[in-house]
Amino acid sequence: MANPSILILAGDGIGPEVMAEVKKIISWYGDKRGLSFDVSEDLVGGAAYDVHGVPLADATMAKAQEVDAVLLGAVGGPKYDVLDFSVKPERGLLRLRKEMDLYANLRPAQCFDALADFSSLKKDVVAGLDIMIVRELTSGVYFGTPRGITTQPDGSRVGINTQVYTTEEIRRVARSAFELARRRNNKVCSMEKANVMESGILWREEVQWVHDNEYPDVELSHMYADNGAMQLVRRPKQFDVIVTDNLFGDVLSDCAAMLTGSLGMLPSASLGAPMANGRPKAMYEPVHGSAPDIAGQGKANPIACILSFAMALRYSFDQGAEASRLEKAIEKVLADGVRTADLMGPEGGKPVSTTEMGDKIIDALNASL
Repeated sequence: MANPSILILAGDGIGPEVMAEVKKIISWYGDKRGLSFDVSEDLVGGAAYDVHGVPLADATMAKAQEVDAVLLGAVGGPKYDVLDFSVKPERGLLRLRKEMDLYANLRPAQCFDALADFSSLKKDVVAGLDIMIVRELTSGVYFGTPRGITTQPDGSRVGINTQVYTTEEIRRVARSAFELARRRNNKVCSMEKANVMESGILWREEVQWVHDNEYPDVELSHMYADNGAMQLVRRPKQFDVIVTDNLFGDVLSDCAAMLTGSLGMLPSASLGAPMANGRPKAMYEPVHGSAPDIAGQGKANPIACILSFAMALRYSFDQGAEASRLEKAIEKVLADGVRTADLMGPEGGKPVSTTEMGDKIIDALNASL
């Protein structure tokens, strides 16, 4: 059988640096675990604009549609701020999500014990935290029409965005959440604003329909999204899987991210419908941005990008045990006190470089054998 295929789009800023460490780990799995991948690379974001004049070339988009998984680093940088909106680096990322129809965005918020002190919340509130937010990614207020800014006859201006959801858009992302819950602790909390929004009423009704008709074995609760934000800060470990719409998912996942202490630790997956081989359309990327202020200096934390590959092992390649091996290797390195600059505490010390962190994780993987 052919090896699973991966397209690497390292992108801009620290993207190439953190992705270099992922490539070392991909090679390790081929050498030591017999898990070989056919890896190709291409350009996205500002790097693509510099070469092609667009943030994602059509040929690259075609490759992304054909591979089993896309690994993306980061896009953007100050040199591209002057570009027209239509060719800004971020448009390449949005095109990938839209044309691959990656409707379910998975954002884990996991707090490693060694980093519990880095959270802005008390250690006992976040230690051992492991929740998953499933955000609908291709519809809702970010894509609904009508939209735009208009000028009224009296000269005043009006900004319009429209929240639109259909039955199937809600049901398919709900199914993703229920399937995830079955792999975890069998519990889903759906968040919306059914008290003030008709789209919220539809959301609640359709999620309930999917539960009652397809996943009655999974525990389902409903919560207003504003209360959900409060509960994430108050008692986050009450949740396992949270499913919510595009707008609320954007806000709630960033809120949950900071419970863990560092954006440099957070991966994500964006999944779509199954392909002919049964694997979902998929793109994996760290939550952090391109961090142009530290690009090229060897200061970036590669763990979020490495954890994104762990998610690929679990959700695209059905290698849950190997994903756990990689996650435990990272946990061991952190427990040993190895820190990149973003993880340095008040005790001080000398941070390791991006490359050194990757090497330490490889060492821990070797020790796991």
